[in-house]
Amino acid sequence: MTDRPGRRGDGSRPRTVTNADVAAVAGVSTMTVSRVVNGTGRVSEATRERVRRAIEELDYQPNQLARSLTQGRTRTIGIVVPDITNPFFPEIVRGAEDAAWAAGYTVALANAVEDQARERAALRNLAGHRVDGVIVCSARLPDRELTDLLSAHPASVLINRQVPGGPAVSLMVDDLLGAHLAVGHLLERGRKRLALLGGPDRSASARYRREGFLAAMREAGVSVSDALLTHCEPVEDAGYEAASRWAAQARAGGPGFDGIVAYNDLAALGAVRALREAGLRVPEDVAVVGCDDIRMASAVAPSLTTLRIEKYGLGRLAVETIFALQRGRKPTDKTFAPELIVRESAP
Repeated sequence: MTDRPGRRGDGSRPRTVTNADVAAVAGVSTMTVSRVVNGTGRVSEATRERVRRAIEELDYQPNQLARSLTQGRTRTIGIVVPDITNPFFPEIVRGAEDAAWAAGYTVALANAVEDQARERAALRNLAGHRVDGVIVCSARLPDRELTDLLSAHPASVLINRQVPGGPAVSLMVDDLLGAHLAVGHLLERGRKRLALLGGPDRSASARYRREGFLAAMREAGVSVSDALLTHCEPVEDAGYEAASRWAAQARAGGPGFDGIVAYNDLAALGAVRALREAGLRVPEDVAVVGCDDIRMASAVAPSLTTLRIEKYGLGRLAVETIFALQRGRKPTDKTFAPELIVRESAP
């Protein structure tokens, strides 16, 4: 009896499945199997589905190394994020993974943990593994160094960062507009003493949001106290510490405040917790606006007024841009407008 390839119920080791085995089960040629596996050539959807069912039935594992050598591609896209524990970035990664998976690609994820040395090493390692393209979210490295590292990749996309003259296509959120929306909303609600809970100074988004905050206040003719402007890491504890310090300063006769614009939702949530512990009510005494619209923003009490950014869509578009670059096109940089979502923390 001929030994059938694929899974065995008795736990013994099956013989290696080949594309000829898949072709026999699916009733197609080996060339058709190769086209389906490699995503090349024209194959009808019905035939493609038969091949996929045969692959699953036989547990066929294509020789990835051979495919890479033949095609000159690894069918892998690298993604570098500054902190995977920040809920903003997993939604971007999910969008990228879905777009990659649909095209027969996989994603290699690197977490830089807000460390420039780790970000640098990640870009070098991904280049060494010959990924077909790299997506870098909120890159923290200086322009010149980032340009050099991205030049080692066949295609590159930056999310929330621009490097003039660099090799990457940039997908930007309009942080200047976002800051204007947040400030304008608070001023319209009668808040006049606003504080800025800014992000890390190595962040391009933090610099744009600070610039937009100050410009919006100037345009409205409202003064800003330097004591109410601060940088902080984009984490809840940092927002808590900054807001606690401001509340203590106000009690000691320092500048008071009735509104906070935060760099991101995590910092905003930390600020809300600090204000409550200091005996201040949100929003009655201090209104708070965050940024990103992470999932927990609508689940906490009070729910968080924030700037919504289309995170999943950014991830999908980044992968689609990598594919366009592979085809020899050079898409233009794109900027997306955030949307103000009004909830309980700043109604």
